[in-house]
Amino acid sequence: MAISKLLLRMSVPGLERPAIVASWPTPKGVTAVLDVGANIESDAAQLVEFAIMGEAFMTAVHGVAKPTIGILNVGSEDVKGHEEVREAARLLREGGFGLDYFGFVEGTDIAKGTVDVVVTDGFTGNIALKTAEGVAKFIAGLMKEALTSSLLSKVGALLAMSALKRMREKIDPNAINGGPLLGLNGIVVKSHGGATPGGFGSAIRVAVELGRSDYMEKVGANLKRLTTLLEDPIVNSAEEPVGENIQ
Repeated sequence: MAISKLLLRMSVPGLERPAIVASWPTPKGVTAVLDVGANIESDAAQLVEFAIMGEAFMTAVHGVAKPTIGILNVGSEDVKGHEEVREAARLLREGGFGLDYFGFVEGTDIAKGTVDVVVTDGFTGNIALKTAEGVAKFIAGLMKEALTSSLLSKVGALLAMSALKRMREKIDPNAINGGPLLGLNGIVVKSHGGATPGGFGSAIRVAVELGRSDYMEKVGANLKRLTTLLEDPIVNSAEEPVGENIQ
């Protein structure tokens, strides 16, 4: 990440650090989760940046025309969470970015595919990712043990082989390998160290799809909008903007 930032710089002035996005398998396809490790702490403006970059990523790589966006929180109610996530939610609702903001989502919503993009800080995102990987390995171990525990279970596993293969392909990390560093003035994709040749091919495909898309232009336009909003803070939509037609 540090070398990429040094060589490429950030795509828009004001961006401090790139974000790593993970494509999380769900019953509906995949959900983009960011950040999953590049930024330990993130303020409200950075969370909005992640939403902007995640939305453009889902369109460019996974072909979702109008991705829905949620902020990971300890509850779905508007009053839940710390100040930064509540302020980020306000900016996404009132900022005029043209994003389809869903609201707060919880950890269980990631694997459900409740939204297309889940936004969080790198500390929380990395813990969620590693927890999911651990749970997946645990369940895979239990299944292997159960399916080889007796002759009858082995026969059952043989009969269900085609269905088991489809399930394995669905959750195979190599099929969705490649976590782009979003926000750079160029394309960098981080691959898992244990990726297979097919996994590296998936990472290259992600880079190609980003390169062919208008990802950079779309992100740049919305990030400039965010910069303007932060320099001239918006008020509640029911009120008039500060400095205009004040009686």
